[in-house]
Amino acid sequence: MQAPDPPLERQTLERLERLALRWRQSFAGLLGGNNVSRFSGVGHEFLDHRHFHHGDDLRSVNWRAFLRLERLFLKMFRTEPRTPVRILLDTSESMSCGAVDGLPGEAKFTFACRLAAALTYVGLVRLETMVLQPFAQGLGESFRAQGGRHRYAPAARFLSGLRSGGSSNFRETSRQFAHRYGSAGLAVIISDFLDDDSAGAALDVLAEQGHELYLVHLAGPADREPPWRGELEMVDAETGNLVRLQLDDAGAREYRANYDAYCAEIEHTAIRHGGRYVQLSTQAPLEDALYGALMASGAVSLQ
Repeated sequence: MQAPDPPLERQTLERLERLALRWRQSFAGLLGGNNVSRFSGVGHEFLDHRHFHHGDDLRSVNWRAFLRLERLFLKMFRTEPRTPVRILLDTSESMSCGAVDGLPGEAKFTFACRLAAALTYVGLVRLETMVLQPFAQGLGESFRAQGGRHRYAPAARFLSGLRSGGSSNFRETSRQFAHRYGSAGLAVIISDFLDDDSAGAALDVLAEQGHELYLVHLAGPADREPPWRGELEMVDAETGNLVRLQLDDAGAREYRANYDAYCAEIEHTAIRHGGRYVQLSTQAPLEDALYGALMASGAVSLQ
């Protein structure tokens, strides 16, 4: 499956400008924890502008730009390096699933790419260092963006060029991630976490290296509530293996219980290491997820 192009519309980007990423840990040599502002101060290096919103500090308005354009823009400055934010984006074939005929929503991969684009834009507006890191059987080619909103367009093109395919291997991915990224930071993992091998042990590796985990668990409408009944032939999207089964209402209830238990295991792993977990339905609009579940979890906030 090809990623959406463009991932987000301009109107959506403008509405994201008041959001900021949040994390809990403080990382050695870097700003973190409360996300101390670096957007003001005489003599600091100017980096970019962003649109003015109600409640912003009028002292940071670029009044010369206002006289020319009759629009309010806020000046932004660099003072110190920030905690790196790495977005691990699952591109395995199971992410291509999620859309069900007759139901609202989109494929998990489409939703994931749009969410990654939104978080990247939010971070860039606040001058964070953002890394987009696709993975499936291992890490793919990454994209690093920093320095302001002008770096969003290349990041969006990178996301639009991604394709889903192959099987997932969280254990190998975590091993490669630990080797590639020596410095600790915020690790945002966007995935359906469907892996033959439990993802819990792999997540332990990342947490023990010092990364703060933020797990975004995407679920399509059929992931928890399979709508089919009777004699079925199911093909594994990642391995191609054929499974024949008889599914009735009792079997569906047992499946839901097992699925919920697995989700609880993933959530427990995040919480045990001081991280966070949120499950998002691909049937919900993206902005509802950002201003609802993600904000409630503390991953983003209004600035």
